Amino acid sequence: MPHEDGDAYFPVVATVSLGGSLVLDVTEKRIVDGDVAAEDAKELKRWRILQEPRSLLLTTGSAYTDTLHGIAEITEDLNLGPETVANWSLLGDLGAIEANGGCNTRTDRISLTYRDVKKVSNVASKLFGKTR
Repeated sequence: MPHEDGDAYFPVVATVSLGGSLVLDVTEKRIVDGDVAAEDAKELKRWRILQEPRSLLLTTGSAYTDTLHGIAEITEDLNLGPETVANWSLLGDLGAIEANGGCNTRTDRISLTYRDVKKVSNVASKLFGKTR
């Protein structure tokens, strides 16, 4: 489901991927009458980012503020190539994907997400001490 991380984590989120590869779907966020436009609006720009094992994805700037992101609930990422994957030229293991006909079969993945949270809830403050 496309979503945004919101103001609590602004201005940057760092995600380290371990285990299997998968595609992160990124969609332009458009505000219409004060609400985020529906993710299926055909005129919105879309990107696919292939997250490989041991990769780091930094989301900041307009990528943070002007887009939604999500991971489709599928078992295979299809039609992967230089025309369909935004970070294709940065990938380390193109041979495996190309040998599999542009397909990535998903396996277990661990995502470590690092955020600088400026405001901590009262419960967290009591457990971990005061905020900075």
